[in-house]
Amino acid sequence: MSNTLDLSEEKNWLSLKKDLKQSVGDSAYNNWIKHLSFVSYENNTLSFSLPTKFLRDWIVNNYSDKIKIESKKHLDSVSIIKFVVKPNGGRVVPGTARTIKSSDNQWKSTLDIRSNQQSSYPNEFGAPLDPRFTFDNFVVGKPNELAFAASQRIAEADNVSFNPLFLYGGVGLGKTHLMHAMGWKIKELRPDRKVIYLSAEKFMYQFVRALRYKDTSAFKEQFRSIDVLMIDDVQFISGKDNTQEEFFHTFNALIEQNKQIVISADKSPSDLDGVQDRLKSRLGCGLVADIHPTTYELRLGILIEKAQKRGVEIPAKVLEFISHRIISNVREMEGALNRLVAHATLVGTAITVETAQVVLQDLLKSSNKKITIEEIQKKVAEHFNIRITDMHSPRRSRSVARPRQIAMYLAKSITSRSLPEIGRKFGGRDHTTVMHAVKKIEELKLQDVNFNEDIELLKRLIDS
Repeated sequence: MSNTLDLSEEKNWLSLKKDLKQSVGDSAYNNWIKHLSFVSYENNTLSFSLPTKFLRDWIVNNYSDKIKIESKKHLDSVSIIKFVVKPNGGRVVPGTARTIKSSDNQWKSTLDIRSNQQSSYPNEFGAPLDPRFTFDNFVVGKPNELAFAASQRIAEADNVSFNPLFLYGGVGLGKTHLMHAMGWKIKELRPDRKVIYLSAEKFMYQFVRALRYKDTSAFKEQFRSIDVLMIDDVQFISGKDNTQEEFFHTFNALIEQNKQIVISADKSPSDLDGVQDRLKSRLGCGLVADIHPTTYELRLGILIEKAQKRGVEIPAKVLEFISHRIISNVREMEGALNRLVAHATLVGTAITVETAQVVLQDLLKSSNKKITIEEIQKKVAEHFNIRITDMHSPRRSRSVARPRQIAMYLAKSITSRSLPEIGRKFGGRDHTTVMHAVKKIEELKLQDVNFNEDIELLKRLIDS
């Protein structure tokens, strides 16, 4: 006896939905199938509607077989199942039908000939990867070696022991570069993996938009169906409780599915203000990699790489000058390089240290304002547990003299002050005393690895 139940009757439609729930399970049913609505059954064609294109495509691609099987139990003559988009009880959107056809007992998905467009929602989701940012052109040094190694491991390995990877550091230190590099490498090695990169601001925007259009289920699933999720500048969701709530659930869903998450921020998870404690805990449960402020050597290496890439010959003294004087971040340093090259090209002058001082005077002034000799003295005094007055005193005991020499060395390395100016800030000392201090510290750095690391730590503290 054939089954020809009228699904327009509520009890028959509920019966089919009950069978579907048993077939796919509670979770899949609640997330997906419950959004399905009966439209019509005519000429062996069974039509269903869904509120969004995204939901339609997902159900067609993932649950069409089970829907077919359960539908045949109620309507054994059905040969075509059609899915259309009908937002929030409104009219069917023209050109959105997707059909499941039966041919020689083989069912396949086909797009209705009236439509050659896919869901617009996913196209707005995420941001494009920047082709400039790859592992090949990322300059590695001590401040970023852990972050680089971890990023490479995620990009190249099928499974990693840490999830999420949390990258943090100041502006222009390479966090975004590494995230884009991971995306490109994953696409190269495993093109089938779905990688999404976006800013925390865009995540919030998408969530607010979904709330506005009452389309939160589609919003959730577009995130939870991916393989690698990269969220940049997560500090921007600070103080936004609803967004944090959704981010937390999205985070958990992906982790439970063993999907990889990469997060970046300007601070460590524990130092993020306005972020819920449970989210802080989640963010910090994998590998937290600090990208420290750049060292002089790393800045110089980056400048050399950038200059070579442009095919421009720049005197070593100029590159060293920029590396010494512009220390805030790599973006400013690259901007300085671009400005110098442009000036030389347009004006026709040679690139020299003197030219750089003139062309970059605003950047140099800005950099000088950020760190003073007084600030250096204060940080060094705190580090070595001596009084700030010891920086100016005539005392020569080693416990005081060595920190004073270090402070002089850092003042010469970090600021643009002349030797006589630095000497005056240290109790009116002569410039030769400063020269001796700088030379002594440079020698000790070469002789003692631990001492060198201590100096680099102080540099980071001063620059933070």
